Amino acid sequence: MPPAVAEPKPTVAPQREAVSFPQRPFAPPRPSAPAPPVVPPPRAHAPEETFSETTRRLRPIPADPPVEPPANPDPAPTGVPAGRPFISLAPPDTYDDDTARLRPVGPRIRPRVAAAAACVVLGLGLIGGAVTGSWLTGDSGGDAGSRDSFTAAGDLWHSVPVDELFPPTVEGEGAGPGGADRTWTRIAVAPDSGCADAFDPLLRKALAPAGCLRLLRATYTDATRSHVTTVGLLFTKADSAAMGALSSQFKDEGLDGRRDLMPRTYAAKGTVAAGFGDDQRASWTVSVLTDAPVVVYAVSGFADGRVVTEPQSAEDAMKTDATTPSAQAGLGHDAQGLADRIERGLRKTVNSATEKPS
Repeated sequence: MPPAVAEPKPTVAPQREAVSFPQRPFAPPRPSAPAPPVVPPPRAHAPEETFSETTRRLRPIPADPPVEPPANPDPAPTGVPAGRPFISLAPPDTYDDDTARLRPVGPRIRPRVAAAAACVVLGLGLIGGAVTGSWLTGDSGGDAGSRDSFTAAGDLWHSVPVDELFPPTVEGEGAGPGGADRTWTRIAVAPDSGCADAFDPLLRKALAPAGCLRLLRATYTDATRSHVTTVGLLFTKADSAAMGALSSQFKDEGLDGRRDLMPRTYAAKGTVAAGFGDDQRASWTVSVLTDAPVVVYAVSGFADGRVVTEPQSAEDAMKTDATTPSAQAGLGHDAQGLADRIERGLRKTVNSATEKPS
């Protein structure tokens, strides 16, 4: 049998003597020196940077491919090296103090130009105010005592003799059919009155916007005493603008040609016009003046009192192809011709009243 192997004995480390160190007083640690700054290596050929006009954000411009210059490039401003792109920035933005909304700054106005413009505007305003005041007061600027013709015309009904407004005899040269002469003789003058019973209801309603200050009427007859015509002057309360509006309405709507808007007659007792009533009205005309607060009208008929079944406006009765009895008798010429001459006399009287004293 093999020989027995002895087990190895464990090795035990020898005991060391404890060594004690002397105690030192406590001292705070010294601050360490700051680390030197790290300097990044310089970049080689850094790309140039610019602002994008669309987003306003900084972004690099690609180097390739190179941009070909335009055929006629704009000259670079002074101080910019050749070869570098010229960048034009948009105008700066600013805020409105009142609305705090972003808006571009407009071109600056020089103080002298702004002051001159303000003086021009102020001067025009003063001139316009003076002209307006002169027109409202009737002062033409030359003579402070001159009267406004429109205002003067409105006072004629009580300041002018009746023979000037309605002459005893009115000559109508070329006023008849075919250019024949006419002569009308006054046979009656109505007392001045209001308009309550002087017009039919529809005509009174049409004239209502102008108001009724006074109504003057006179009746004439022709040389043969077979025709009679009543002429009227309605003095209104309207101003120039209202008279202009009323005149336009009569023309635009054809009110002066409607049979239901015929003026009424003045039938004076004891004259050839005694039987001149509503049924005898044959032809008529109505004229709304714009330079005076007056409406001039005339209505004609037969002196024998016959009833007229087809009344016709003076404008239509004066046409060459008109065949109604009124047109054939020349009653349209009587109404229109007499109204025109009374209107002319009114204007002449107004001009005389507003003439400068010599």
